[in-house]
Amino acid sequence: MTDVIFEKSIKGMSGVTLTDENLATDFIKPEFLRKNVPELPEMSELEVMRHFKELSDKNFCVESGFYPLGSCTMKYNPKVNEYLTSLEGFTSLHPLQEDEDCQGALELMYKLQEALKEITGMDAVTLLGSAGAHGELCGMMIVKHYFKTKNDTKRTKVIIPDSAHGTNPASAGMCGFEIIKVQSNNKGLVDVEHLKEIFESNKDEIAAIMMTNPNTLGLFEENILEISKLAHKNGALLYYDGANLNAVMGITNPKIMGFDIVHLNLHKTFAAPHGGGGPGAGPVGVVEKLKEYLPVPVIDFKDGKYFRNYNIVNTIGKIKEFQGNFSVLVKAYAYILMRGNTLKEASCDAVLNANYLKEKLKEYYELPYDYPCMHEFVLSGDRQKAAGVHTLEIAKRLMDSKFHPPTVYFPLIVSEAMMIEPTESENKARLDKFIDAMKTIAKEVKENPEVVLSSPHNTPVKRVDETNAARHLDLRYRKD
Repeated sequence: MTDVIFEKSIKGMSGVTLTDENLATDFIKPEFLRKNVPELPEMSELEVMRHFKELSDKNFCVESGFYPLGSCTMKYNPKVNEYLTSLEGFTSLHPLQEDEDCQGALELMYKLQEALKEITGMDAVTLLGSAGAHGELCGMMIVKHYFKTKNDTKRTKVIIPDSAHGTNPASAGMCGFEIIKVQSNNKGLVDVEHLKEIFESNKDEIAAIMMTNPNTLGLFEENILEISKLAHKNGALLYYDGANLNAVMGITNPKIMGFDIVHLNLHKTFAAPHGGGGPGAGPVGVVEKLKEYLPVPVIDFKDGKYFRNYNIVNTIGKIKEFQGNFSVLVKAYAYILMRGNTLKEASCDAVLNANYLKEKLKEYYELPYDYPCMHEFVLSGDRQKAAGVHTLEIAKRLMDSKFHPPTVYFPLIVSEAMMIEPTESENKARLDKFIDAMKTIAKEVKENPEVVLSSPHNTPVKRVDETNAARHLDLRYRKD
């Protein structure tokens, strides 16, 4: 374990003085002033830098190892994109500057909108979403407002598959919709017959169906055109959760599948890194009939000038201050320009990598749905559970081989689930090492389960009480 910075403190040592000790404080109310000098660590600047470098070296990230976190698409983010966001023409801009003073930034956003329209097939795009879930919320607000302006107030329900991301029911619920769950069939796909029953028993009450395609099992919804026709026949909208677009971009798009609204996760599909709470970006695209409901402003181009357009007839209003998280938009646009017409190759490689892992591992772990997958797949640890080792232990044991664990226990329809997504970033040699590690763990479960049950062994922090750590988080240092 690394000593905390207070334990490295040496009395009398100092680095830099950040404030003038003679600074007048009479403008501050006495009750807000400290009574005693704060007990801060006493260290040189060099020792402080070494301390935080040591901490950073203990972090796991996609640059330090394989990160097969299912449904989160932890792909490699080109570092040149970070440089581009630091260009003075971007960093020196103020969001309240007049349009004529920030034509470059507006041009970038306009062209990003156009690129995302091309990729998704949608007719209009807003870049204002702060992240995927925020984009979802925006999309469902559009659904709500659309039916309100049509005086179709009976449509108060949204259909969501039982394998869906948890943000789907949350976003719909926050907009006041009642959630109806549609079951998966024995192939892991939306049960169309159950869907028909839902529409039959909820006539004129369904506002939308929210779907991910490929779904969270990594399987392509082969009946998507039938589902789209069913939704539209019954007056409902079809919403596309873009979390898994990394599997199909350049191959098909939400418009071809029959979707009316789509949100995108720029970190999952267009290499704008996420983690640590953000920032993120969740653009939303819509078909022609929903253009007038987009949040404001939308970036437009007229008479040789780019401008922020607030004149949207039935807009849902503002959902984000200024223009959203602009630096994330710069990274995504740079990635799209960098890949050009090879975006399709990124999807094809992601699908190839996932199928390679699936075929190599299904002999050692249960594969609930043994079909060709898209960019991710879900294994089950039921076989290992029968031997007394749960999926959680398998995940922790992987850490000893310097692999980040996959998503575990999701989707909920798979017992002891392990959701694995290699992305397009990894080469065969790295995938083979992961396969070897997973095989070794399966063998250990049979021959020496204790080594798995007591893992991880090689990480800075070993076994922790996760429930107490989550419920009783304590980040305060106490000398005693």
